[in-house]
Amino acid sequence: MSSPEEVWMNLIKRDGLTPHETAASSFSALKPVTADFLTRGKGEWQGGEINTGHPARHLLTEMNWAGKVFRSAEDVDPVIVYDEAGKRKWNPDWGRARLREIKFQDRNTVAMVYDDFPIIDFFKYVSEDVVAGAMDSKTHNSDGIFYFYLKRL
Repeated sequence: MSSPEEVWMNLIKRDGLTPHETAASSFSALKPVTADFLTRGKGEWQGGEINTGHPARHLLTEMNWAGKVFRSAEDVDPVIVYDEAGKRKWNPDWGRARLREIKFQDRNTVAMVYDDFPIIDFFKYVSEDVVAGAMDSKTHNSDGIFYFYLKRL
């Protein structure tokens, strides 16, 4: 039987569509993380998606989403993109964010709360260099949760 972490890593590697329920149950089974875990080292993370068909994936592709930077619990760049030269840079259109411990799916974990948008990203532990993410957004409320992952740089 595979561990919750192994299941999530298989979702990352998967080609094609993942049923939303599969991503949701896999995310729910993972352990919480802390702000200290996300800010460790340079706090720079590379982003990727779990393809559940959520419409947010098209927006991230169009903007050349690269990931996130967690400098501290109070200082987060929530949207890092690739510029024309392929370098990572902060996208000011999405503002800043901060980290807070919040209950999600009956369990507390660290979450990134956007300063200027009705968006909360929840994070769970996969490995020392990978976290699972679940974006809850009023903008995409009818579309459900967008699942993604971050790899530590």
